[in-house]
Amino acid sequence: MFEVVVDDLTNAQTQALIAFHLAGMNENVPPGATFLGLSDLQRPEVTVWSAWENAKIASVGALKLLPDGTGEIKSMRTHPDFAGRGAGGIILRTIITAAKSQGLRRLSLETGSGSAFEAALALYQKHGFKKGEAYSTHEQTSFNHFLHLDLT
Repeated sequence: MFEVVVDDLTNAQTQALIAFHLAGMNENVPPGATFLGLSDLQRPEVTVWSAWENAKIASVGALKLLPDGTGEIKSMRTHPDFAGRGAGGIILRTIITAAKSQGLRRLSLETGSGSAFEAALALYQKHGFKKGEAYSTHEQTSFNHFLHLDLT
């Protein structure tokens, strides 16, 4: 069973998982793509959650509030030791619940193409996210996918 907490990003395990996430993004996305680093995740409009089992971090994810009353899912990553065990799903459900409780109209996210992103795409679609148009400041490319979940 996982324990989910709001994460202030000061724990070394959380920082290591974020660093692992950023390394994966740098390895698997084309030049010019943007994603949030550790300091970006510490902004007031971002809330980060982490899932833990027996004092080991299993997964992390964030909700960024957007000015238009919607939210964006950021920095979802499961530790490889916990892949396929539901840690990502519990973080995603936590974010969806938080977004609904804050009265957000929609959740959106951007993810990539290729084998490195297949599990993430399947997770989002399993939870009701549908492919759609670019949002906020993002631009459509041949690499990225935009997914949305209506919360109304």
